[in-house]
Amino acid sequence: MPRDNVVAQALVAWVAWVGRNFDAGRPHHARLVWAGSVLGPTLVVAAAYLVVSRYSVVAGLLVDVLVLYVTLGFRQFSHHFTAIRDALERGDEPLARRLLAEWRYLDASELPRTELLRHVIEHSLLAAHRHVFGVFFWFVLLSALGLGPAGAVLYRMAAFVRRYAARRQSSVDEPVNSALADRAARAFELLDHVPARMTAFGFAVVGNFEEAIGSWRRDAGLWSPLNDGVILASAAGAVGVQLGGAIPPAPSSPWPRAVGGGDTPDAPPAEGSTSGAPAQMGHLQSMVGLVWRSVILWMLLLALLTLASVLG
Repeated sequence: MPRDNVVAQALVAWVAWVGRNFDAGRPHHARLVWAGSVLGPTLVVAAAYLVVSRYSVVAGLLVDVLVLYVTLGFRQFSHHFTAIRDALERGDEPLARRLLAEWRYLDASELPRTELLRHVIEHSLLAAHRHVFGVFFWFVLLSALGLGPAGAVLYRMAAFVRRYAARRQSSVDEPVNSALADRAARAFELLDHVPARMTAFGFAVVGNFEEAIGSWRRDAGLWSPLNDGVILASAAGAVGVQLGGAIPPAPSSPWPRAVGGGDTPDAPPAEGSTSGAPAQMGHLQSMVGLVWRSVILWMLLLALLTLASVLG
């Protein structure tokens, strides 16, 4: 789907409606708004799946497919990565910087090539986690409990509300309860605690295991939140690339699609760098291979667990 698609627009409208009707600015209202914004759609999807699957297994499968189509997948962010990579391969660094700025809402005009590549790698890894591995983990977990694709909705809605509240907090036109941004951030970090470490472990298994684990233990604390640091440190060690460092400032005026479609969490601040070689073009392909091998690893494990369950 395109970036500003009908689903994203509906989510913005839904979260805004919940805020207008249930948020009076008190801290406990932030909990109510978060629960309504995130748990509301999750419960609706779970109930729909239970009702539909009770009468037809095929209809339940179709619900799974429909929900996963709008919550999981590389195509929800990979076009950004592909466009930047193609621009760099053509030697068009100004275009690559502009595309990165439009994707991540940061000032990339003065970034040297190595730093530009580093930011592309870091943001692509985090996007892969939030669009694929995190969604996949919660989908499998709640599916095993009989709730169908509700887990995928739970994870993506939590990520969406976190991003929405953080961006609206700095808006002068429609500010939100400041407690909502803190509540949404803490809730998402809790939901992402196990998936982030599963993603990092997968990178270690399909990459350089010893270096990935060592970097995980040594360098994860360079980033905040820690969940992002775990993923980035493990990936850095897995392929031997240097990640972390200074974060470019945000542009002086907000980008017009700051609350719109795609998953655009804030850049993770880092206070240092991991060991390894400075980022080069070859590392982009190495990261793509790392992510795909990790996807295959978890799919094979899921297939084995499913087979064992059927045979057992």
